[in-house]
Amino acid sequence: MSLTLQERISRFEPATLGENVSHLHADDRAALVKLVEVCKYIDMLYYRQAWKGNEALRAQLEAKANQSPEAADQLLCFELNRGPWDRTTDHEPFIPGVPAKPPMGANFYPEDLTREEWDQWLATLSPDEVAKAKGFYHIVTRGVLTDSLGSLVSDPNSQTTSGLRCVPYSEAYSDLLVPAAELLKSAGQLVQPRHPTLARFLEQRAESFLTNDYLTSELAWLRVEASEECPLEITCGPYEVYTDTFMSYKAAFEMYIHWRDAQESERLDTFKHTLPLIEQRLPIPEVVKRKDLTPPPIVVVNELMHAGDVAVPMTAAYNLPNDEEAVRRGGSRLTIIKNVQEKKYEKVLLPIADLVVAEDQVPHLSFGAFFTHVLLHEVAHSNGPQTVTENLPEENSPSDGKGLLTRMWDAVWGSSPSPQAAPTVRSRLQELYSTIEEAKADITGLFAAAELIDEGLIKDVTLESFYVTFLASAFRSIRFGLNEAHGRGQAIQLNYLLDKQAFEVEEATGKFRVNFSKMREAVRDLTHDLIMHQARGNKANVDAFVKELGVLRPHTEKALEKLAKVPVDIRPKFTLTEPL
Repeated sequence: MSLTLQERISRFEPATLGENVSHLHADDRAALVKLVEVCKYIDMLYYRQAWKGNEALRAQLEAKANQSPEAADQLLCFELNRGPWDRTTDHEPFIPGVPAKPPMGANFYPEDLTREEWDQWLATLSPDEVAKAKGFYHIVTRGVLTDSLGSLVSDPNSQTTSGLRCVPYSEAYSDLLVPAAELLKSAGQLVQPRHPTLARFLEQRAESFLTNDYLTSELAWLRVEASEECPLEITCGPYEVYTDTFMSYKAAFEMYIHWRDAQESERLDTFKHTLPLIEQRLPIPEVVKRKDLTPPPIVVVNELMHAGDVAVPMTAAYNLPNDEEAVRRGGSRLTIIKNVQEKKYEKVLLPIADLVVAEDQVPHLSFGAFFTHVLLHEVAHSNGPQTVTENLPEENSPSDGKGLLTRMWDAVWGSSPSPQAAPTVRSRLQELYSTIEEAKADITGLFAAAELIDEGLIKDVTLESFYVTFLASAFRSIRFGLNEAHGRGQAIQLNYLLDKQAFEVEEATGKFRVNFSKMREAVRDLTHDLIMHQARGNKANVDAFVKELGVLRPHTEKALEKLAKVPVDIRPKFTLTEPL
């Protein structure tokens, strides 16, 4: 696909996002000023992480932006994609002179590093060094490391024989993390009288930037409580691993400044108590089910600003942290971004449905189904195994919750191995992990919707509404491209459900419809298959599964062609800086 810059920009519908912050205490507004400054450093951090050429290219584009409309468009496209490749057209470059594709390892590893060399190098390392190499918070470099100004930031005498070495983020990015930490500390001091738990997180996260130890501040973030006087919610740090398509190990920096919706948070927080219920009803053997689930608190927010790893498409919710040790000690917290979801539904999902969903089923669409499924998707990230269960027998997909074979397994296997002793699903599936995890969360959230309707816990959304809204949303996600975890994960689900005849294509119109009589069983089967792929941790089998189903088939391609003039996503215009 070859698009002009204007065509690329037009794929993102402008949307104003913000809240009235004028009534905040003066010190809290002063803290916001400092947090906006932190956002600028987080942006710079992510640009550096995403590609080694980003910083220089960004400076060139900014210098030329006022010289012509085309130069301004180049900069805007660059900012939307956080680099010179279009993330919605399989990373097609839109700026001349850059590589044809971004490096798989972004700027976390040497660009010439191969899998073979990686494996050979790991075999020479101590267990502690292997943990760093595979961990969230170290880059892997070859030889001496310098910062953007050419200053030495690593010890050249500590290289391994291969020339590869791990460098902590605190060293690799010290020129950006040190000033960001000072701003976080200052902001924490300003909000402390009205929001002490937020202040504690900001101060401890600042310390993490300097020490590279993130566990304490992750736990502090999980303990941030609501404050009526200062309803600010801050997420800041290295979290998601989607940018690392080489191994899915390295965490990218991101930041969100949010405004807590206390009333909506209280209403939706009741969903957290359903997590163990859904886990018990998953159509998988008992040995795979988690016994250590900590229900995540649910916080509903409106977005004021974001930075860093926030390239299109805009995040509508997140379940953090991703660090397995932090989750084991403190659980997780689910953040639902309501104003972003409202804009996506209005400006993207409704126009898509009109073009690709069977006309008689379009009335089933509802914002309630969209909003609640996003919530259930994020909760479902906590469902299913985090660690691999070795030597699981093969079996067929169950059509009921717990059949004879499953009961026999339960009697034989008993309880699952200790999480500390077993390898993580992430470490086994590597670059395939994000795709399978996103697909699992999607379909398990849909599975959960049916169970919660049965229990009377969801009363204002019908199952038909969930299914039709999910179908329309599948096309919304696939448009982001199959090189993106959410898009490829959604393609897997769409094709699986088509193969099960739960989704059907109208020959006359090319539109898609839900076969309500087959949908629920197909959702159960796919929930089972994805979770069992994770439980077994067999990368070769997962690779074959993804290659078979994570593709665009002719009917889907034709449907996507109809959406050429529909926005792919929203483009935010934040109002926060105006009153500051």
